[in-house]
Amino acid sequence: MIQKTVDVVIIGGGPGGLNAALVLGRSRRSVVLIDAAHPRNEVTYESHGFLTRDGIKPFELRELAHEQMKKYSNVTLIRGVVKDVLKEKQQFKTMTETEDVIFSRKVIFATGLKEDIPSIEGLQDVYGKTVFSCPYCDAWEHRDQPIVLIGNTKQLIHQIRLIYNWSKDLIVATNGPAMLNQKEKLELNDHNIRLIETPIEKFKSQNSMLEHVVFTDGEMIHRKAGFIINTGATQASMLPQKLGVKLNEKHAFETQEHGKTKVSGLFIIGDAAKRFTGLIGAASEGYETAVFLNKELVEEDW
Repeated sequence: MIQKTVDVVIIGGGPGGLNAALVLGRSRRSVVLIDAAHPRNEVTYESHGFLTRDGIKPFELRELAHEQMKKYSNVTLIRGVVKDVLKEKQQFKTMTETEDVIFSRKVIFATGLKEDIPSIEGLQDVYGKTVFSCPYCDAWEHRDQPIVLIGNTKQLIHQIRLIYNWSKDLIVATNGPAMLNQKEKLELNDHNIRLIETPIEKFKSQNSMLEHVVFTDGEMIHRKAGFIINTGATQASMLPQKLGVKLNEKHAFETQEHGKTKVSGLFIIGDAAKRFTGLIGAASEGYETAVFLNKELVEEDW
């Protein structure tokens, strides 16, 4: 059990939280970072789009960061789950499930989102391996392969055009009547993209490698990769709401510039605030917020 008082508590140890800890540590701030070690991308083999670390395994990126953080004795990393955060006058009280209690002047939530993928047989086996949610993260590895785009939205035509950029061998499975007008359906026909509105029954795979998509009418189509438009991602932590931060219409926490919130001293960065930032985007936000937060502390201490 740990009990201490620090300048900043950071909840969430992905690229955003870790980069904030690094910058604050280098700013001579005392920091405790608490991470449950269950990131949104833990099911994937590789992470992409992070300059100098393209293709790195998700946990390898964290391990490198942890190793580099060791020289900052003012930064403490704790593996654990935060069960509550309270605002008490001019400080926060953060409590973990293992009874750690950390008092701090500021708190950064970098908790991200958690997936709630559709309950289709076989999808769990291939998700993160050959079926993904982010084309910028994973489509390059499956360029020109037979791909299925799964989902339905008012912005469906734009999602189709996006995936078509990586592979012209594309089918679209909407699991019901497609949210496309007649002009858009003609567009698909002109681009030789088959639209299937019959619901998907299951995904067939071998060693997590997608092989076929099976529909409820019995049709089975060979595909080697897929992208899901909506994974049903929800907030990994609702503690900011308890502290007074509202969710917007996109179910992201309402923030101002630099990750500030309406609650003085409370910051939210990364996917929790933006729904999607990517690894390097989250790291960038961590840097930006840490710089701003340190300036606040400097002015408060002057």
